[in-house]
Amino acid sequence: MSALRRVTVKVPATIANLGPGFDALGLAVRFYNVLTVERAERTEVTVTGAGADRLPRDGRNLVLRTAEEVAQKAGRALGPLRVTQRNAIPLRRGLGSSAAAIAGGTVAANALLGDPLPLGALLDLACGLEGHPDNVTPALVGGLVACTLDGGRVRWAKVDVRGTWRLVLAIPEVEVSTAEARRLLPQTVPFPDAVFNVGRAALLVAALTGDRPDLLGAATQDRLHQPYRRPLVPWLEAVMDAARGAGAYGVMLSGSGPTVAAFAPDGACGEAMQRALAGAGVACQIVVTEIDPEGARVVKEDNPVRV
Repeated sequence: MSALRRVTVKVPATIANLGPGFDALGLAVRFYNVLTVERAERTEVTVTGAGADRLPRDGRNLVLRTAEEVAQKAGRALGPLRVTQRNAIPLRRGLGSSAAAIAGGTVAANALLGDPLPLGALLDLACGLEGHPDNVTPALVGGLVACTLDGGRVRWAKVDVRGTWRLVLAIPEVEVSTAEARRLLPQTVPFPDAVFNVGRAALLVAALTGDRPDLLGAATQDRLHQPYRRPLVPWLEAVMDAARGAGAYGVMLSGSGPTVAAFAPDGACGEAMQRALAGAGVACQIVVTEIDPEGARVVKEDNPVRV
């Protein structure tokens, strides 16, 4: 079979939950990490951009760990690897940085081995490493994804989005631990709140598939996770109100935060979101982007070999 010596993979950031779709909805956006993985005489990791001063350079590196999992699953050997990560997705900001590393490592390792594993196996493996499917699934397949775990398997469907959707991301210069954000969630919720979220999640999918921005104000409301995470993002309501006041269709916490994401007709609401955060004493980066329809993909292959 034909394998590769070197491969470069581009991986999008992701917005999980989208308000009411807790652990069930995820969206890939055009904001990327790029990683190159190549066969080498010894293991080596180079990181530039986000996390360059913090990400491990040894076997604890998530790209390396994922690549090894793929090789074991395929029953193959990769040998030492040289990994070069060029990261735009910031760490611990609710934009799927760990999912991007896992998705990128998964696609890169599978390509280096000659693509022995089908997509379903890659998704199950990646979700096993990430712990939940709503970031890693859109990172791998792109677009808007509905997903859940069923007996350890990822059940998912890519949803056909109609219209051109612009997203404005207010990315604060502070971090939130996903583990801490999950610790704040209750074990049970009131039945009316569960009903509230079921209706909003269904309405959200209908809005995005039917090109109905007028529905997004209601469709992005949530009672399952955002209210409980306010201690970690005390400025959330102020930023959401500012975005809506500046014309955003719908606003939500991205993943576990602290990034706030808005569906909007243009990037104008970004300035209002930035002002609201500044009023709370928090600096932020504003990114105006769109849906990424492809997910993690190989953008360059080098030196095929026979194995």
